[in-house]
Amino acid sequence: MGLRMVFLSDVSRDRDNNYNLIRFLAAGAVLVSHAFPISSGPETRQPLQDTLDMGLGHLGVLIFFVISGLLITQSFDRSSTVTSFLVARALRLFPALIVVLILTVIGLGPIATTLPPDAYATAPETLTYLPRNLSLAFLQYDLPGVFVDNPYPGAINGSLWTLVHEVTCYVGVLLLGLLGAIGDRRRLAVGMAAYLAFYLAVSLGWTPLASIPRLVSLKDLSLPFVLGGLFYVYRAYLPLSIPFAAVLAAIVFVGFDTPVGEELFVLSVSYTTIVLAYRVGGVMRRYNDLGDYSYGVYIYAFPVQQTIAWQLGPHSPYLNIILAAPVTLALAILSWNLIESRALKLKTPLSSRILAFRTP
Repeated sequence: MGLRMVFLSDVSRDRDNNYNLIRFLAAGAVLVSHAFPISSGPETRQPLQDTLDMGLGHLGVLIFFVISGLLITQSFDRSSTVTSFLVARALRLFPALIVVLILTVIGLGPIATTLPPDAYATAPETLTYLPRNLSLAFLQYDLPGVFVDNPYPGAINGSLWTLVHEVTCYVGVLLLGLLGAIGDRRRLAVGMAAYLAFYLAVSLGWTPLASIPRLVSLKDLSLPFVLGGLFYVYRAYLPLSIPFAAVLAAIVFVGFDTPVGEELFVLSVSYTTIVLAYRVGGVMRRYNDLGDYSYGVYIYAFPVQQTIAWQLGPHSPYLNIILAAPVTLALAILSWNLIESRALKLKTPLSSRILAFRTP
């Protein structure tokens, strides 16, 4: 008797997967990658940068986005109302972000700034730090006088730049969902054709918009997100095969220098991530008992690493990793247990209140 092929639809109905662990490792990869420019200066090459033309941290972000694409599409498909979908997204993103921004501006900033306390407190940049970063679209990386002499000067939390692209992708799922495209293959094909037009226009420079860095970043990060969403939509036809993942990796190795090498690489990483999430089990699944610390690691790592650089000056990136990792993990654990998990429990009651308020 041959081995039964496992499809994504066979295993994606519950939470028995490795997504929490994979995202945690991806967030750790971002921490490791950032340690190099933070400790030694912005021109310092990050791991994998010479091999893949992208740093280890960018690879970690790609993994975040493919998982997010699948889970967010699934979330919309399973949400009873649009309101519950939007509330769930807001509760996952903003409570922990608000806390880290407040701790940064009123806790870290006054200690690390070179300005007198009154000058720091009344500086326009201090007052705008929280609202601008909560907007996601108008990020402010610096606080007055903070980390100005660091090897990587100024930036407090350089990881926040991906959040606006994450939310933009959420909006894309929302629009497709409202148009009925997630459950209708023809409408989905129209939506994917529009996305492909955007992707090619930016990639090939068909429009002046291709010179806008934010659109280039959206193009890069949206691809794994879209692939993750398509994986979910076509879950009944997507086999999860470790040998096939290996074949994809071999194709990438052969075709990496071709015009579609980047896209092949993203496809391989995206598919392999989903395969590892479901096809590798055993003791790894016990990580789910701990919680989802990935977001906390992601939003706390950069300011922790910059604080270490503020104290030490130029130093080894490996020392930065060794010192930053346990502090970041502790903050992430606190963030999950005190803020994130509690916020997520508010989804149902908050959605019900909003719906009740809207009902005449």
